[in-house]
Amino acid sequence: MNTKQIHRFVLKYLEATQCEILDKSPYHIKVKLSQAADRELTNRPYYWSFIDRLNETPETMSFLFVTDEEKYEATLAEHPVEEPKLLTPEEKAMERAYGIVPKPLPRIPREHLHFGSSRLKQLFESAENNGSYVCLYQEPQTRTLHPYDSRPYTVWLGINYMVEFSCDLKREEIHSLGISLVTGHCQEQFYDRLTSMRLSPRLPANVHIAKNGISYTKALSIAESHLEKRLKSYNYEWAEKAQARLQEELERLEGFYKPLLAQATDEEQKLEIEQLKEKREEEIRWQYEPRVTVSVINSGIFHLDGID
Repeated sequence: MNTKQIHRFVLKYLEATQCEILDKSPYHIKVKLSQAADRELTNRPYYWSFIDRLNETPETMSFLFVTDEEKYEATLAEHPVEEPKLLTPEEKAMERAYGIVPKPLPRIPREHLHFGSSRLKQLFESAENNGSYVCLYQEPQTRTLHPYDSRPYTVWLGINYMVEFSCDLKREEIHSLGISLVTGHCQEQFYDRLTSMRLSPRLPANVHIAKNGISYTKALSIAESHLEKRLKSYNYEWAEKAQARLQEELERLEGFYKPLLAQATDEEQKLEIEQLKEKREEEIRWQYEPRVTVSVINSGIFHLDGID
C-alpha cells in the first residue's frame, strides 16, 4: 500500500467508527476517537471497566495520525504549529498553592502510519473483525414520480474469498462472488459491481424486496461449488515441482540422520536423534508440501435494484 491508499483507508475507518476529525490534510489526520474506536485501539480495559461500572461519561483519547511523514514535516516547516507546553515545576507549585495557573492543553500522541506499522496493523485487524459482515441497500439512481410506485430489489449474498497457494513459495488470490437469492445465479467479481453503486444501510422509499427463491445455505453451497470448480481448472504444475523439492529435502534429511542413528551408542541417544529427525521432517513438510487454503475475508447481504 502506498501513502495515499493508507490515508484513504484510515480516514474511511475513522468516519465509519464515528470519530471526530479535528484537522486533516493529505498527509495527516488529527482525530478524537469515538467510544467504539477508543475501546478498539487504546488498550485501556481497566479504564473502560471503571467507566462501565460507574456509568460515567468517558473521555476518549485523541491522536495525530501522520500518513506521509516527509511531506507532513515539510508542511510544518512552512507553517509551524505551536505545540502545547507542559507546566514548569514553579508553575505546578503555584497551581497547587493558589490555583491561578491555567492547565496546558493536553498533548496529542503522534503516530506515523506506514505499511507494517503496529498501529496500522491494529486498524486492519479492527476493520476485519468488525466489518466482516454488512447489510446494505442500493440507493435508486432516479426517484419514482408516483408515490405508490415500488421497485423490486433482489437480495444477493456477497462473499470475498482468499485463496492461498502455498509451498516454499506462496501466492494469493481474492475471489469475490455474488449469489442471487432469487435466481441462484453466481456472479464473479461481485465487489467490482458494488463499487459502482451507492449503498446505504437503510431501505430506500418506494422499494420492495423480491421473494427469495433459494435459502442462504443453498446460496453458500452454490458459491463453494463455483469456487471449487474454478480451482480445479487451474494448472497445478507448481504443486508437482514443490512435491519433488519436498522429496529431495526428505532424502537429504534421511542421508544426514541415517549415519547418526547407526553410530548411536545407546537407546536413549538413539531416541533423542529420532525425535530431532521427526521434528525437522515436520518443519520440512510444512515448508515444502503444496497446499491450497480457502478462507472467507468478509461477506454481506446486498439488496440491489432489479430482478437478477
